[in-house]
Amino acid sequence: MLKNKTLGSKLFTILNITILVILAVLCLLPLLNVLAISFSSASAAATGNIKLWPVDFTLASYKYVLSKKEFLTALWVSVKRLFLGVSVNMILTILAAYPLSKDKTRFRHRSIYTWFFIITILFNGGLIPGYMTMKTYGLLDSIWALVLPSAVPVFNIILLMNFFRELPIEIEEAAFIDGAGPWTSLWKLYLPLSKPALATLVLFAAVAHWNSWFDGLLFMNNPNHYPLQSYLQTVIINRDMSVMSASTLKELAAISDRTAKAAQVFIGAVPILLVYPFLQRYFTKGLVLGSVKG
Repeated sequence: MLKNKTLGSKLFTILNITILVILAVLCLLPLLNVLAISFSSASAAATGNIKLWPVDFTLASYKYVLSKKEFLTALWVSVKRLFLGVSVNMILTILAAYPLSKDKTRFRHRSIYTWFFIITILFNGGLIPGYMTMKTYGLLDSIWALVLPSAVPVFNIILLMNFFRELPIEIEEAAFIDGAGPWTSLWKLYLPLSKPALATLVLFAAVAHWNSWFDGLLFMNNPNHYPLQSYLQTVIINRDMSVMSASTLKELAAISDRTAKAAQVFIGAVPILLVYPFLQRYFTKGLVLGSVKG
C-alpha cells in the first residue's frame, strides 16, 4: 500500500491509520465493558471493578430477560414492525425521491413539494396531536401505530433524491429514446444503479424501527403488543417480586439493574449487528455507479 509513495504520503497514510485505529479502539472499549458487565454477577457489578472481562461469570441476567414468555411476543412484534416499517419506508422514499430529483422543466411544481417535505422536518405536530390522530383512526394497539407515523422519512428522501440527481441524465434519455417510460426508467435503471444508497437507507430505516421504544409505550395500551425495545425498557422497572417463586428469586439475587440493563443492550443490538455485514459491502462501492462515456 505504501509502495511507490513519497515520504510525506507514507507518513500521512500511517498517521491516518493510527488515528483510525485509536478511534476504533475508543469506540470498542465501552461496548466490551458493557458486555463484561452483562456476564458478571450482581456483587461484582456493584464493586465497579469490571473492566473488559467478566467477573464471576454468569448468564443469570440473560436467563432472566429471555425467560419471560412476553419476550418472545415482543420479539415477534418487533420483527413484524421491522419488515413492515422498512418496506413502507423504502417504497414511499423511492416514489417521492424519483420525481423530486427532476428539474423544473420536467416537474413544474417540484419546489412546492420540496418545501412541503422540508417544513415537516422543521415543525412537528406534537405528542398529544399525534396520539389523538392514532386514537381517532383506531390505530392504538395495532402494529400500524408503530409503522405509519414514520412511514415517510424525509431525511432519507433528501438523501436518495440527491443521489438520483448525481446519476447521468443521459442514461435516462437514452432509455426514453428506446421507448421506456418513467416507471421503467425507475425500476430498470435508477434502482439497480442505486444499490449503495438503497442499502444505506435500508440500514437507517431498520435501525430506527428496531431501536424505537417510546412509541410502543405511547400507542400500546396492552403490554402484549409492546415491541422488543419497549418490553426490555420495562423489564427491570416493573419486576413483580410477590409472584415469583423461590427459585426465581434465587436467580434474581445474582443480577442487578446494572447487569440486566447491560444484557438488554446486547439483546437489542444483536439483530442489527447480524444485518450490518450483509449491507456493509455496498458502502465501499461509492455513491455513484456508472458514468457516461464517449
